[in-house]
Amino acid sequence: MRVVVTRPHADSERTAAALERLGHEALVAPLMRIEPVDADLAGRWSSIAITSANAPAAIAGHAGGVALTRLPVFAVGARSAEAAKHAGFADVSSANGDVNDLVRLIAARCAGAKTPLLYLAGEDRAADLVAELSARGVVAEMRVVYRAVPVPFPTVLAAALEAGDVDAVLHFSRRSAELFVSGARAAGVAGPALDVRHLCLSAQVAEALAGAGRVAIAARPDEAALINLLQA
Repeated sequence: MRVVVTRPHADSERTAAALERLGHEALVAPLMRIEPVDADLAGRWSSIAITSANAPAAIAGHAGGVALTRLPVFAVGARSAEAAKHAGFADVSSANGDVNDLVRLIAARCAGAKTPLLYLAGEDRAADLVAELSARGVVAEMRVVYRAVPVPFPTVLAAALEAGDVDAVLHFSRRSAELFVSGARAAGVAGPALDVRHLCLSAQVAEALAGAGRVAIAARPDEAALINLLQA
């Protein structure tokens, strides 16, 4: 199948390689780029929470980044945990799930801690992690360290949709799904864009695809489950 991947470029290339190993053709068409945000990370922190692989990379050049790598990290899933290790963090625990799983993991490990946890976040967030942790007795503070910046709808993607040369689109975030719909509308290919198969990482992502006829949601919020859905 010819499968569209709309993630930021580095993530898209990794997903494309996984698809091609299975015999699919990947059309890499990023709808966003990730850029770091200058944030004040100074403070006394007990540990760190991340909900995206973009967070560790965003602080790689930060003046206080080296000190932070000595702290324990709680990551939402395997990919973000891998990114944390690659960035130099040694003590990394993965919730292997979604934000709810991450909250449960942190609450089990950190409830009652006197020093706050530091949440390294993106500008657009699907959940209020700090509030969820507070409700479970964990003090946390958030710092925005990266943002996703929309890019123009790729002409190669518009042409492929218009020609009916797309079998499925993988959606990893609600934001990218929203940009897919709005970009297709602006490019005059909304009809064929909504007619293809849409495979979503979560129900929240799928909410952005109102009007699409064929939408499916992965059994787990990770890349492997999304690709398994494609195979099915």
